[in-house]
Amino acid sequence: MRILVVSQYFWPEEFRVNEVVEDLVKRGFDVDVLTGKPNYPKGKIFSGYSAFTKETETYQGATVYRVPLIPRGNGGGINLILNYISYAFVACVLGPFICKKAYDLIFVVQLSPVTVALPAILLKKLFGIPMILWVLDLWPESISAAGGAKIPLVNNLIGGLVKWIYANSDQILISSEGFKHSLRLRGVADQCISYFPNWSEESGQGKTPSLDNQGLLTQDVPDGFIIMFAGNIGVAQDFETIIKAMVNIRSEKEIHWVILGDGRRFTWLQDQVRRNKLAHCVHLLGRFPAQAMPAFYKKADVLLVSLRREPVFEYTVPGKIQSYMAGGKPIIASLDGEGARLIERAGAGITCNAQDAHALTESVLTMYRYSEADRNRMGAQGYEYFIKHFERNSLMSDLEEKFNNQIVA
Repeated sequence: MRILVVSQYFWPEEFRVNEVVEDLVKRGFDVDVLTGKPNYPKGKIFSGYSAFTKETETYQGATVYRVPLIPRGNGGGINLILNYISYAFVACVLGPFICKKAYDLIFVVQLSPVTVALPAILLKKLFGIPMILWVLDLWPESISAAGGAKIPLVNNLIGGLVKWIYANSDQILISSEGFKHSLRLRGVADQCISYFPNWSEESGQGKTPSLDNQGLLTQDVPDGFIIMFAGNIGVAQDFETIIKAMVNIRSEKEIHWVILGDGRRFTWLQDQVRRNKLAHCVHLLGRFPAQAMPAFYKKADVLLVSLRREPVFEYTVPGKIQSYMAGGKPIIASLDGEGARLIERAGAGITCNAQDAHALTESVLTMYRYSEADRNRMGAQGYEYFIKHFERNSLMSDLEEKFNNQIVA
C-alpha cells in the first residue's frame, strides 16, 4: 500500500508524525512525506537545509519531499501567519509535480495550522485519492484560546475554511473524544469520525540516553520534592496560575519546581521567577530532546500539566498526559474537561480547576503530604492505563486497520 503523509512538521522536528511514518514503513507500507523545511521550535531553518529550494531525502525508509516556507521566527504575529500560509501555498503549487506516484491514501497530520490540509485536498481532487485527516488541534478555537484571531470576522472566515476541509475529508480521526462535539457542529457525520489518541512522545524519538548520559542530563535537577513540568511554555499553559502557586509554597524549602522546555513565554517566566524571588525553588532547565524525558521523569516526584480556562481546552487532552502516564509518576493537572477526566478515570493523580491558584497550591501540598507508597500507586495506575489504552504498537495496528477500511470503502 502506498501512503502519502502530509504534515507541515517532520523530522528532525520532534513530533509524533515521525513515529507514524517509521512504523508504517516497518509494517510494509510504501510511504512518502510532503512537508516543509524544519524550523520548529527555534523559528530558524535547521542547519543543513536551504530555505528556498525544494529538497528530497529519506527517513527510516520513507521518501521525504520538502518544500520551501517562511520560518516561524519568534512564533508570534505576522511571522506565524506567513509561516502557515507559505507552506500551504508552496505545497499546493509544487505538490502535484513532486508527489506523482499512484497513492492509495493521503494521511494528513493536522496540528496547527489547519491549512496543512489544503495541499492534501488539492492532490485528492486532482488524482482521486481518498484522504484521512487526523485532528490534533481544533481550529479556530485553539488560536482564539492562545490569544489570536479575536476578531469575529476572522474567526468566521477560519471557521468556514475548517468546515470546508472537514467536508472534503473522507474520514476524520480525533485525538480527544471531546473533539467530536466541535466536528458535529461543523456538519461532520458520526460515521466519518473515529477516535485515535496520542501515545507517549518519548517512545520513538531516537535512542534512550545511556545511564551515564542520563546522569549528565539530569545533574541540574535538585534534591528534594520535585514537581516537574515538561513541554511548551506558552499562553495556553497558564503559567500565571503556576507562578501564584509557586509563590504560595515558596516557604516550603523541600519543594522544588523543575521546568523543562521553552516557548513564547519563556523570557516572561524567567522575569517572573526573578521578580517573585523564586530562584531558590524554581529551576528553568530549558529544552531537551524527547528521548531524554524518561530520564528526567525518573527524578520527579510528581508531573505537572496545566491549561488555561477556555472552552476549547475542555475538549483537549494534552499529549503530555500520555507521556506522563508512560513515565509512571503521579500527575497534578490544573485543567478542565476531557484531560482532567482522563486522569481521574486512570486514578493517575490529582486534578483541580483551571486558573485556580489556591486549588493548585492545595493539590501540590496534598501530593507532598502523601506517602511515597500512595504516590507510587497513582503512578502505577497511570502506567497501567497507558499500556491498556495508549500503547503505541496497538494504536498503530488500529491505524493500519483504519487505512485498509478506507481504501476498501
